[in-house]
Amino acid sequence: MAETILRQTLIMLILILIGAISCKVGIISKESNKHLSRFVLEVVNPAVIFMSYQTELKAELVRNLLLTFVLSAAAIGIMAAAAYLLIRPKPERKTEIERFSSIYSNCGFMGIPLVNALFGMEGVFYLTAFITVFNLAAWTHGVILITGEKDVKSVLKVLRSPTMIAIALGLLAFFLRLRLPEIPAKALGYIADLNTPLAMVVSGVTISETSLLSIVKQSGVYRVCCLKLILLPFILSVISVFIPAAPEVKLTVLVAAAAPPAAMCTLLCIRCGKDSVYSSEIFTAGTILSVISLPLVIEFTEFLTKMIS
Repeated sequence: MAETILRQTLIMLILILIGAISCKVGIISKESNKHLSRFVLEVVNPAVIFMSYQTELKAELVRNLLLTFVLSAAAIGIMAAAAYLLIRPKPERKTEIERFSSIYSNCGFMGIPLVNALFGMEGVFYLTAFITVFNLAAWTHGVILITGEKDVKSVLKVLRSPTMIAIALGLLAFFLRLRLPEIPAKALGYIADLNTPLAMVVSGVTISETSLLSIVKQSGVYRVCCLKLILLPFILSVISVFIPAAPEVKLTVLVAAAAPPAAMCTLLCIRCGKDSVYSSEIFTAGTILSVISLPLVIEFTEFLTKMIS
């Protein structure tokens, strides 16, 4: 599986480079990238999620999905506790940005193609549980962390988002055994297939707007990437091998949690006047370094599993 992750991350890296080059030569502008990003988040991702529920209702799938919800909440809780413990407030440190980036991952953009490469649509089916927990936590705790204000409207807004609507409709169709006819199912399937290339191109354009030289000079970037990509995933990996659950469930949660820092942090920083450049630098460094870290995490988990079994 580590080899599968490595191949997929390398493919994604190439797509990211294509996006970065397209921006540099003027094929994709910053403004058009915003529209592409919105298209991925509000059309493509929901299509992937909904189609993952277009599968046969089985008791095992239901049990695994419920377990994934529990493990996802536990993983985010562990990462939050570690972030607050290890990233202490200091005058020169942008604590709220570093904590957010350490806790919340790019589980949609990066998680979906990686989990799909490992387990197909069954993996994406389980990943919807992590995405649900992520959205609820990020738009409550995450917003409060960055803005310092309790914004009830953000919670209500996320419940009306296309992603959450797709999850709700998908679950309804799954439990009621409702299946789309062939033609609309194929149409949504084609849209879902756009997820990996479009998401990575969007990430590449975002990365191209960041100065790599500036990233190298930021000690906080190293601190967050070390915590988010190495320390926390390895802690979760050790814990996961002792949990009696299907490998698909455990690895789906692990990949989602070990994905690079969420781009959402930059969007929140822009909205509330925080240092969006710094959050973008963390996102850029984390996305690039995850090509190395993600296969290592999976390889380490497989090694531990063999040692214990």
